[in-house]
Amino acid sequence: MKILLANFSKMIQDSGGLAKVHCNFANAMNRRGHKILMMYMDEREGEFFFPIDAGIETFNIQRLDGKILHYPLSYKMRREVFRVFSKNRARSINDDFIKKFLMSNVKSATEKFKPDVIICFQPTAGKTFLCDIKISTPVIIMSHGDPEDYFQTYPAEEIPALTKCSVCQVLMPSFAENLKRHLPDVNVKVIGNVVPQYEQQADLAAAKDFYKIIFIGRLVRNHKRPHLLIEAFEKISARFPNWTVEIWGAEDKSSYTEKLHNQIEKFQLSDRIFIKGTTKNVAQVLATGDIFVFPSAYEGFGLAAAEAMSMGLPVVAYKNCTAVNELVTDGVNGFLCEDGVESLAEKMSVLMGNQDLRVKFGNSARESVKKYSAEKIWNEWENLIFDLTISKAQP
Repeated sequence: MKILLANFSKMIQDSGGLAKVHCNFANAMNRRGHKILMMYMDEREGEFFFPIDAGIETFNIQRLDGKILHYPLSYKMRREVFRVFSKNRARSINDDFIKKFLMSNVKSATEKFKPDVIICFQPTAGKTFLCDIKISTPVIIMSHGDPEDYFQTYPAEEIPALTKCSVCQVLMPSFAENLKRHLPDVNVKVIGNVVPQYEQQADLAAAKDFYKIIFIGRLVRNHKRPHLLIEAFEKISARFPNWTVEIWGAEDKSSYTEKLHNQIEKFQLSDRIFIKGTTKNVAQVLATGDIFVFPSAYEGFGLAAAEAMSMGLPVVAYKNCTAVNELVTDGVNGFLCEDGVESLAEKMSVLMGNQDLRVKFGNSARESVKKYSAEKIWNEWENLIFDLTISKAQP
């Protein structure tokens, strides 16, 4: 089977969740005997952050005649002007760029590869194949977040791709409901992300000199919001002198990272809160923790939280955080608190002060993510792909 994975976003040294899913998907299907083409869109050249297996083809649609085609300044200016008034219109500038400058590149690479199925990582890619190129190959459009966003911030020109594709895949049952509410006739399939099933488990029952709160996620102010963890910890730090915090993740904007450092210094907690940067050994980091705190405003799945749960860590998150509020069951494998610093500090303190509860929640967390094992998720994907190609082959 030839599978084209079309991710029209950056991949070079990108440590984000989308890049991780792209690489993991390619490796999994390659190991199952399928031929894979990873199609992506990046102004940079170099290696991927996440490794891919030998034999997997890669193709950067921004590379034309041996050179990188950079996003024109005029397009950037138009996009920023439109962003002030309409996110939908601003996003449409990217679609215009792809259609005008890159579509022939996409088409020729696709014709050369001759895929049996195309899996698009966003509606933008789906629009290119289904509405612009008008390909007859079965197309699956993946959703990496709540598809409700499609109808709020995505270009209207991309919506028809959702009805033209063979299947829309979503990560959570609630996401399927949201999509069906807008497009009742769309074919929706719920398949979650793969969560590593760690053999080891964090030893939450051990007596330690210091206990640790872990955060892993890109350092983004309005999304991952690690500053809320710092503020919450400051409120309770005096009551728990043998607790520390480790913040792991790639920098988004240097000004925000500097603010995090300034917060820590202001609270005189430089010896207890540590900004650690990125890691390629997530399991090793999680294994040293006792609680995972995830103050995100929203998530498409919450893979970092799910990986922490697989390691047996209880999670504290916000009940209004999409996806994570379906991973975490309040009072069972962690706590879901009201948005804000006070509630976060309160729930953190409950777990920090009760080791037996941490152990209980941690065991439940580990059990609850077993349904996202690689074997189960990749079987679901492979079955879906086979069903589509078989139905297409039938007269």
